[in-house]
Amino acid sequence: MRCTTFGRNTGLRVSEFALGTANFGTLWGSGAGRDEARTMLHRFADAGGTLIDTSDSYQIGQSEQILGELLGSDRDHYVLTTKFSLGAGRPHPSTTGNSRKNIRRSVETSLKRLGTDYIDLYWAHLPDDLTPVEEILTALDDLVRAGKILHAGLCNFPAWRVSRAVTLAELRGWSPLVGVQFEYSLAERAADRELLPMAEALGLGAALFAPLGRRLLTGKYRTSSRGRLSDWEGRGIRTEDSEQRTDIVDTVLAVAEETGLTPAQVSMAWLRARAADAPTALIPIIGPRTADQLESYLSALRVTLDTDRLKRLDEVSAVPLGQPHELVAHSLRTVRGGRPVTRPGAPVA
Repeated sequence: MRCTTFGRNTGLRVSEFALGTANFGTLWGSGAGRDEARTMLHRFADAGGTLIDTSDSYQIGQSEQILGELLGSDRDHYVLTTKFSLGAGRPHPSTTGNSRKNIRRSVETSLKRLGTDYIDLYWAHLPDDLTPVEEILTALDDLVRAGKILHAGLCNFPAWRVSRAVTLAELRGWSPLVGVQFEYSLAERAADRELLPMAEALGLGAALFAPLGRRLLTGKYRTSSRGRLSDWEGRGIRTEDSEQRTDIVDTVLAVAEETGLTPAQVSMAWLRARAADAPTALIPIIGPRTADQLESYLSALRVTLDTDRLKRLDEVSAVPLGQPHELVAHSLRTVRGGRPVTRPGAPVA
């Protein structure tokens, strides 16, 4: 597995895949027990994986607890990330959200469950639409200065909020935000409109969850509904709810048949190619529930798709950029006097 820095603004080195551990534990009614989790963690490490993603809310805190037990004395060999906002127990105003109070409480409970004295990257799991971004940033800055976290990032925040937060941190001398996390796959490319260009422009690392389109891109639900209701009671499952998503699955299955690959390998190979061409780190978060599923993800590390097939996948999954992007694209030649003009190193429009 290749290694890269998590964006252009930090020397934090991470593996090209992150191991998502939402399935470590069984308190949600489905997932992996400790033995299966141990097998997956060790196999991920054997493949060169170092980046681990969890949250205080995953499996009602059991994911962090299992990880703490498994990492033990090897903790420093991994880049450990976790999240706050949703909490691990019954929702309560004082134990959820992004207030300074909850951030302080959350980091202490996560450190205890994880059995460590520091977290490499601490994420706000989502905006709560209540807490000012200044409060989030100063609370995270305090944790960095105290040595309890090394870096901070934002998950599921819109681009305008992330951009403002990055700017405020720079202007006020607070600890910088180093990354963003959002959903991205062939089946969900809305981030192409704002989030990805923002991350690439600001040098933020991007952790991409649901790289198989919440299992849509495996193609298995076309012939069987098995798993839909057994995994978290069907929550988080994408369906072919649009003509485009049906076309995407058709194309993935066609490329798989042409190449002798699985649909999952095709989908992950496309994402790896997208990451290889990006000016900042794009790290897919793989979320296996079994060791066999992990092997399926890792097998994509040996797959390279040719240019024509990558182009077919790009075209069928592309999303309309909307305004003002489309207006600007149509107007650029007029602005440039009818001739293409670029900055050195920039793509030709």
